[in-house]
Amino acid sequence: MSETLSRRSFLGAVAAASTLAPAASPVSFHVPPLRRAQHPVAVSSRNGLKSVEIAVQKMKDGLPPVDAAVLGVEPVENDPEDTSVGYGGLPNADGEVELDSCVMDGRSGLAGAVAALKNIKNPAQVALKVMRRTDHVLLVAEGALRFARMHGFVEENLLTEKARKEWVEWRERLSKEDDWVDPQENGPMGKEYVRQTGTIHVGCVDQNGDVGGCTTTSGLAFKVPGRVGDSPLIGCGNYVDNDFGVAGSTGRGEAVILCNGAHRVVRYMADGRTPTDACLDALKDLVRFTKVKRLLRADGKPDFQVNFYAVNKRGEIGGAALYPSKHARCDEDGPRVVDSAALFG
Repeated sequence: MSETLSRRSFLGAVAAASTLAPAASPVSFHVPPLRRAQHPVAVSSRNGLKSVEIAVQKMKDGLPPVDAAVLGVEPVENDPEDTSVGYGGLPNADGEVELDSCVMDGRSGLAGAVAALKNIKNPAQVALKVMRRTDHVLLVAEGALRFARMHGFVEENLLTEKARKEWVEWRERLSKEDDWVDPQENGPMGKEYVRQTGTIHVGCVDQNGDVGGCTTTSGLAFKVPGRVGDSPLIGCGNYVDNDFGVAGSTGRGEAVILCNGAHRVVRYMADGRTPTDACLDALKDLVRFTKVKRLLRADGKPDFQVNFYAVNKRGEIGGAALYPSKHARCDEDGPRVVDSAALFG
C-alpha cells in the first residue's frame, strides 16, 4: 500500500471516529466482518426506484459499488422535475442553485465530496473525481467549480423555470413587512410556505461483498447561501465500512449532522443490529439530541422528517424514518418501493 493511500485511509478513519457521539454502542476493532452478499443489492430514497435498478445492473456488469451508485443517481440529477437534486433543484435564498454530493468506496476506504457547487448538474461525478484524482476528501464552492472545469465538466444554468417560479413565490411570501406582494392572496402576507428538504442516497453491496455509497442533493430549498447540509459530509449523509455495510440519509440535514447519522447507523450494524433496527436506533439518538423548542411539536416530537437507509454486507436492506415514509430497494426480487419502519406513527 502506498504512503499516500495509507495516510488518506488513516485520516478518514480518524475523522469518522472523532465524530461519533458517545451514545453509540462501542464496537471492538476485532469484531469480525459479516459474511458477504450472494448477489448485488441497492437501497435508495423513495425517488430512487430507477436508481436502484440501474445500480444493481451496473454491479452485475462488473462495476464497483461506488461507481454503480453514482450512475444510479445520475438520472435523478438530470431530471428537471425532481426539485431536490441536480438540474432543476430549488435554489438558495438568492436564487442560485448550489449542489452537494459525496461518495465513499468501501474497498479502498476512500471518499470524495463537493459542496456549494454551482453550474455543474452532476456533482456526484465530480465527487468521484475528487476521490480518485486528489489527495483530498472535500472541495467546496469556487474551488470545487474550478476542479470540475479542469476535468471537463461543462457549466450550465441549473435554474429551471419551474424552480425559478417556486423561488419567486417564496420571496413574495417571505414577510408581511416587505414590498413583495403575493399574487395569489393579493396581499403581503400570503399563505404558509413549507420549504422542501430532499435528496437522493444510493447504497450498494455487490456479489463480492464490497460496499459503496453516494448521496447527492440541491439542499434545503431557499437556504442561506453557502449552507452545507449532511449530504456531502462523510459520516453524516453517507458512510461506508466494507466489513459491515453502508448507510445514508435524507431529510433535515442539520439534525443528521449533529448525530453523525450515517456513521452511527453503520456502527449499530457492526454491533449486530439489522439494518432496519440500526436505522431506528440512530433515529432514537437523533430525537434525544433534538432539544431546541423551535424544532419540536407540541407533543415534544421533532417537527421535521429524517430518513435513514442501510444495507449490510450480507445484502440485507433496511430503512426507517421519524414518521411514515417509503424507500426504494432492489435485490433478487427486482426494484420496488416499500414502507420504511417509522419511529413515530
